[in-house]
Amino acid sequence: MTTRACADLPAADEITVADLAHHGDADLVPGLIDLAVNVRSAGTPPWLAALIRNTDLSAYPDQRPAVAAVAARHRRPGDEVLLTAGAAEAFVLLARSLRPRRAVVVHPQFTEPEAALRAAGHHVGRVVLRFPFALDPALIPAEADLVYVGNPTNPTSIAHPRATILALCRPGRTVVVDEAFADCLPGERESVAAERDLPGLVVIRSLTKTWALAGLRAGYVLAAPQVIARLAAAQPPWPVSAPALTACIATASASALHDAADWARKLASDRARLVALLADVHKVRVVPDPAASFVLLDTQVADIRTRLHACGFAVRRGETFPGLAPGWIRAAVRDSATSDRFVLALEKIIGRS
Repeated sequence: MTTRACADLPAADEITVADLAHHGDADLVPGLIDLAVNVRSAGTPPWLAALIRNTDLSAYPDQRPAVAAVAARHRRPGDEVLLTAGAAEAFVLLARSLRPRRAVVVHPQFTEPEAALRAAGHHVGRVVLRFPFALDPALIPAEADLVYVGNPTNPTSIAHPRATILALCRPGRTVVVDEAFADCLPGERESVAAERDLPGLVVIRSLTKTWALAGLRAGYVLAAPQVIARLAAAQPPWPVSAPALTACIATASASALHDAADWARKLASDRARLVALLADVHKVRVVPDPAASFVLLDTQVADIRTRLHACGFAVRRGETFPGLAPGWIRAAVRDSATSDRFVLALEKIIGRS
């Protein structure tokens, strides 16, 4: 089942299982400027890296302090928190633990949720949004009892209003919100992580992007106690390493939240500048009001990635996301000088197309 909300784009069913397994790191090219991966470009903050390096590895991991820290950070009791080896493990646990009759994934979005559902043997329906990728809750089939949505969404960088996300919830339905980029917004203004009155609401968070910890594998799930217990039963013993637990505690602190807020404000400034530059590039269509650490744009040049390689840039291809065609690319937000060079390269390429 595919709900066609994108009549001007290729059919979502053209996206294959292999496409769903494609990640931005696969688009990296040695020696080129990396705009393909959307992890914090400055790397892990030195204070956080030092804490992780100094973690005691001689004892088995004790999750309790980290669970308490994450719970306090989101104003929830500890039995509503499950620590995971990154968001990817959370998607797999949900796929293996839930038994939906009709699962629906809202696209374009991060493809791991659908890949995990398919690997677990579930039939997956798609609601494919069209440009500018705003979400209308009415597009979700009433009978859908499991719905996945990203907020802000990868790759569109759209932050759906909290009210829109909450409107997806209804009795008998599980709504899974991937908030891997929620702290890209100052104040996390659209986050639903603190919502505890909707039993079917599941929120997934990751430390990967804001803290540049892709190699550590650290994240967590926020949900009702019965959901958390069900997912925890599917985990092996000691599922999260001691260094990852250290990171969970450290990034939930008041000083870390202040650091993240400063980073989000600087990101917003750099992103606005990039969007303004792209607005002047002939034929390029940029998804408006981006809110994450990247922007999505339609260049209308099918071999744009190859041409950008020749100019020294690696970007994330768009056509492996359901709803996007060749010519769409996702570009990470970097410093002003890098953005200037990237836009100049685009102008040269588009001018020759």
